[in-house]
Amino acid sequence: MAVRAVRGAVQLERDEAGHMDEQVAALLTAILERNGLTVDDLISIWFTATPDLHSDFPAAAARKLGITDVPLICAQELDIEGAMPRVVRVLAHIESDRPRTDIAHVYLGAAAALRKDIAQ
Repeated sequence: MAVRAVRGAVQLERDEAGHMDEQVAALLTAILERNGLTVDDLISIWFTATPDLHSDFPAAAARKLGITDVPLICAQELDIEGAMPRVVRVLAHIESDRPRTDIAHVYLGAAAALRKDIAQ
């Protein structure tokens, strides 16, 4: 079993806790499903949110999904002029037998424009 990293992001329509929960849950669920993972395959997850998101911690959505014994951390994304607003990004460390080239990085909705090179 190798340690791999999976990237992902989603753009929120609004800064509202319930909406963040839904969107982050959709992102995490897609990451797990597209990579054939279970919660037991997760090592840790790093979340970042753009500075315009204040309603909740993205990690709270992971806890509500049942990801309770995996280390999670949240940080603020750099405040770069012209950057896409209301974005939550994920960097998940996982255990997987998949080669690095077969890892599915997940960028939902408008966030797919952030990484056209790796977005699935």
